[in-house]
Amino acid sequence: MGHDHQTLVFVTGPAGAGRSTAINALEDLGFEAIDNLPLSLIPRLLEGAPLPGPLVLGIDTRTRDFSAAGFERLIDKLTDDPRIDLELVYFDCHPDVLIRRYSETRRRHPLSPSGPPEAGIAHEIDLLVPIRARADVLIDTSDLTPHQLKAEIGARFGTSTGTRMTVSVQSFSYKRGVPRGVDMMFDCRFLRNPHWSDDLRRLTGQNATVAGYIADDPRYAAFFAQVSALIESLLPAFIEEGKSSLTVAFGCTGGQHRSVFLAEAMCDRLAEQGWPVAVRHRELERRAGLSPAGQTEPRA
Repeated sequence: MGHDHQTLVFVTGPAGAGRSTAINALEDLGFEAIDNLPLSLIPRLLEGAPLPGPLVLGIDTRTRDFSAAGFERLIDKLTDDPRIDLELVYFDCHPDVLIRRYSETRRRHPLSPSGPPEAGIAHEIDLLVPIRARADVLIDTSDLTPHQLKAEIGARFGTSTGTRMTVSVQSFSYKRGVPRGVDMMFDCRFLRNPHWSDDLRRLTGQNATVAGYIADDPRYAAFFAQVSALIESLLPAFIEEGKSSLTVAFGCTGGQHRSVFLAEAMCDRLAEQGWPVAVRHRELERRAGLSPAGQTEPRA
């Protein structure tokens, strides 16, 4: 990143979901970390010349002057600032797992200090609903150990020390807006859409039948070959420029079929060539019953 830009990562989510572990992992990767800085002070922190390295700020409901609306306004303000490259990372966790974690550690929940943690957990998750919807990266830690969470952070944000950079491939829906922090973006809405097939509509691009349906489009093979060649030719050039990570995104109308299939196919291709690569599917992660942790596991 150039000297005139500031890399900024917001880390948030319900208490007990692993936010502190993630902040510590990012600090180990060279981020300057500040936890629970009041929202009103963050613009002042970012005034003037950018800091020499990337910055991670931990934000949750314990943050002084916190409100979901205020946090959203801050996100919008910083997103509009051309000097700042912002990414919002939300750590999610099933309420039953949060309850178990609190019972095992005997900690009091910050929103229910004198009562059982269940009420505080439910209230906090409700408060954070609009922030969760704004997340660029959503990681479910329900089934992750602290070690696995650190590995996930390393795959997503780690600095390459060898001849390989970390590559993230993701899918998204244009209806929900393009993701922030993407280096290369490809529109695959021209491919045949499984949504119009009654047998395929409820499935996703991870399904073999859906994959075959899309791949049978006569335009697919040439498109995938050309995009693959472009990405593969540029990766060494980005490394020479000192870039440690690259994010590639594929978008379609609903973010369920075509973009998911393309992201999976590209991730597999890069992994076969030895690139450290992870895949995530923004819209699938937001659907009930799907675990983002399973979507973002590194392939190589």
